[in-house]
Amino acid sequence: MTELAKLDGIEVFYGASQALYGVDLTVKTGQAVALMGRNGMGKSTTIRALCRVQPVAGGRVFFDGQDITALPSFRAARLGIGLVPEGRRCFATLSVDENLIAAARPGPWTLEAVRDFFPRLAERAEQQAATLSGGEQQMLAIGRALMTNPRLLVLDEATEGLAPVIRAEIWAAIAELKAQGLSILIVDKTLAELKRIANSCVILERGRTVWSGPPSEITTQIESRFLGV
Repeated sequence: MTELAKLDGIEVFYGASQALYGVDLTVKTGQAVALMGRNGMGKSTTIRALCRVQPVAGGRVFFDGQDITALPSFRAARLGIGLVPEGRRCFATLSVDENLIAAARPGPWTLEAVRDFFPRLAERAEQQAATLSGGEQQMLAIGRALMTNPRLLVLDEATEGLAPVIRAEIWAAIAELKAQGLSILIVDKTLAELKRIANSCVILERGRTVWSGPPSEITTQIESRFLGV
């Protein structure tokens, strides 16, 4: 199985403060990788570095064998990195369809395909995004990323703040995307769900990669040390 995305020794600073210290991460084609850790440990910064939103001070970012460290974020997106950002960030004053069409790139994920995948979005096609529930906005954010026809789907805090029934719908959708062969990098706090979907896990602690491996090898000791409250 080939490597699709790779972070190699990534270092990131915010001003004089260092946020990442040599983070390593690999996503293979067709696999799902869970990026884990307590709040404030560098997960979102790692995603921003991968998506080329955040400049890196050291290390390299690769996508499909190409060094993309120096690329701007829009060019990384064109290569096939689709981001579902934390907080969803839908275009509030645009309709559901307008949000989806704004991100469209050629490929199998058309407006009709996204509507079929998330029927609620079809039902609310003309509604402004601001009027949607949190769960519907998350579906819209995922649908918008799918409209870019990505090779890698990156989800930052995939189900944060959602009601249990909606979380279940989102996890089912993510599982279906993985079954279709889409590569996925996902951040979420729901360990049980991450274990079900992830092929491998990477745990960050204070901006460093402190553990990586299959979810079956996350012991109660590892969970308590790096993931517990």
